Amino acid sequence: MPKAAYHLTHPQRRTTSVVFSSPHSGCDYPWSFLRRTTLNTHTVRSSEDAFVDRLFQDAPRHGAPFIKAGAPRAFVDLNRAEDELDPALIDGLRKSGHNPRVASGLGVIPRVVANGQAIYSGKITMAEATRRIETYWRPYHEALSAQFDQAHLMFGQAILVDCHSMPHEAVDSVVRMGVRRPDIVLGDRFGAAAAADVVDRIEEAFVNAGLVVTRNTPFAGAYVTQRYGRPSRNRHAVQIEIDRALYMNEQLIRPNGHFEAFRTLLNGVIADIAAIGCPTGQALAAE
Repeated sequence: MPKAAYHLTHPQRRTTSVVFSSPHSGCDYPWSFLRRTTLNTHTVRSSEDAFVDRLFQDAPRHGAPFIKAGAPRAFVDLNRAEDELDPALIDGLRKSGHNPRVASGLGVIPRVVANGQAIYSGKITMAEATRRIETYWRPYHEALSAQFDQAHLMFGQAILVDCHSMPHEAVDSVVRMGVRRPDIVLGDRFGAAAAADVVDRIEEAFVNAGLVVTRNTPFAGAYVTQRYGRPSRNRHAVQIEIDRALYMNEQLIRPNGHFEAFRTLLNGVIADIAAIGCPTGQALAAE
């Protein structure tokens, strides 16, 4: 089993209502899992947001807590509801209603990785699925909820920045002739998960760094933004998708030659986003 459900880094002094999270960057693949999968150790990582945790690891230096997954996405998906269970994977589970994510094999216990490649040759038991949820999914969300609630208590608002990466070709469908392809996709569930001024300022932070940003297409946000985003209660959640080609070799799953330069660039963006949640930032947002 993976050693930890999550890794939480606290700032030396909490100065912002922003919380950064990375639910898909876990890469602790236990031998017991690798022995059961039909995939090789390289292919099984294809759905992982590799190195996103390294890109955002300096968030605590800017006064914000940072929580990242301990377990990999292929083992348990923290960006799904705990009841998004797949009857095609879990033995004895009856189908109830239609869920597009579950139907495609991307439930809380995934059946496939990228490009629909099957993780297992057969089914797993309900006991195994429940064990993963109780051991990894629930502790992660309990810790994230605690940080989010603490931010709201301290600052009167909470802003969750949920950090992800996307394959380079993921935005092919939204690229227009003569226009630079998006580097970043912000997802706020079309306004349901975050107030417009918060999303505007997050977008501005990326644009000021020279990055091209689009919203909600092709990624509008999944379970995390749906669960934590309550803008009417000053609880905002925004999903960030970063083009992997900016910092990694997708085929080899390795940082590319631009990794450190991009991480430095992103560190400035993180500082600007953290400033949104500082008391002065709140005052500016209200003007």
